[in-house]
Amino acid sequence: MPRAKGGFKTRRYHKKVIDMAKGQYGARHRVYKVAAQVVDKGLLAAYKDRRLKKREFRALWIARINAATRSLGISYSQFMNGLKKANITLNRRSLADLAYNDPKAFSELVNQVKS
Repeated sequence: MPRAKGGFKTRRYHKKVIDMAKGQYGARHRVYKVAAQVVDKGLLAAYKDRRLKKREFRALWIARINAATRSLGISYSQFMNGLKKANITLNRRSLADLAYNDPKAFSELVNQVKS
């Protein structure tokens, strides 16, 4: 019996990898061996950056809340501690959105925390 090299399946998998390398320059989107390296590296970067994105957004929200609270005469840590003591359960994302889009409502929140 002759040796089966898996022509159809190999070609299908190679085509999938080549399609994922679309947009690359030169051999990086033409040659399977090079395209496979590019795709692997890209998938690793995408995996890593999905996690980094969460950190970066949290840092942005904290910076926005901190800037807004300091302009109203209270530090970020005092504000967050006051929210916890006042049983106000708003996450940093919604607090940052409030500080950025509705400063009046945010200042009322800060006044609640101060008292």
